Order: sequence, then structure tokens, then C-alpha cells
Amino acid sequence: MTPLHAARERAEEAAEKLRIYAQPQRLMILSLLLEQGEQSVSMIDEATGIGQPALSQQLAELRKASLVTTRRQARQVYYSIADSGTELCVRGIEAVFGAGDLSGLSSGVAHDERSDLVPGVAHFARVVGR
Repeated sequence: MTPLHAARERAEEAAEKLRIYAQPQRLMILSLLLEQGEQSVSMIDEATGIGQPALSQQLAELRKASLVTTRRQARQVYYSIADSGTELCVRGIEAVFGAGDLSGLSSGVAHDERSDLVPGVAHFARVVGR
């Protein structure tokens, strides 16, 4: 994989993805799908309280960015996290900004054997309460 500093196009793609994540309602939807799995639109609305038409708009943005997939059953549309990359990003956001579990972040991250470092956490950050 090409590092972002070596490929402007990849850096721009990453920044665009981050723009999609950087919206509270979309983060709420993604977090719910991560925790609960596949959900119908009405279940997402009930769990998040986002309401229409904002929910439809945010789901459309998530579909457009390929962060969620859909499945139609009769008149219901069900949403789920699109792939493991999206799952890893949401877990990372929750780990850094919420009370998320850090254990799912170690995939693809080199582990430092120093006991004060946690896999998946940048070395400039210190995890308190470990």
C-alpha cells in the first residue's frame, strides 16, 4: 500500500472519506450498524432519533460513499456496514473519541512490546486506566 505522503491522489481520497465520517448523524448511524448489525430504516430512526428527512439524506450519503450496503425485503430497506475497512474506521473513531474497545484495532498495526503502549493506538497517545 502506498503511504499517503507519497501519493496526493490517495491522500485526497482519504480526506474525502474522512469528510463523510465527520458528520454526527452519519457517525451515529455507522456506530449503530457496527454494534447492532443490519437494521431497517425505521429501526435506525428509532435508535438514533435522527428523524426524516435528515435520516434519508444521511443514508444516501453513506450509500454514495460505499460505507453501507442495502438489502430490500418487500417495502423495507435494510442497511449494514459495507466492509471490514469501514468497520475498522468506525471502531477507530469510537476508540479515540468514545468508550470503544481497542482490541479490534490491532489488525495491520505493528505492536510495540513496551507495556505502556496499546496496539492500535498512536504512540503519542497514552491510554488511561489500563
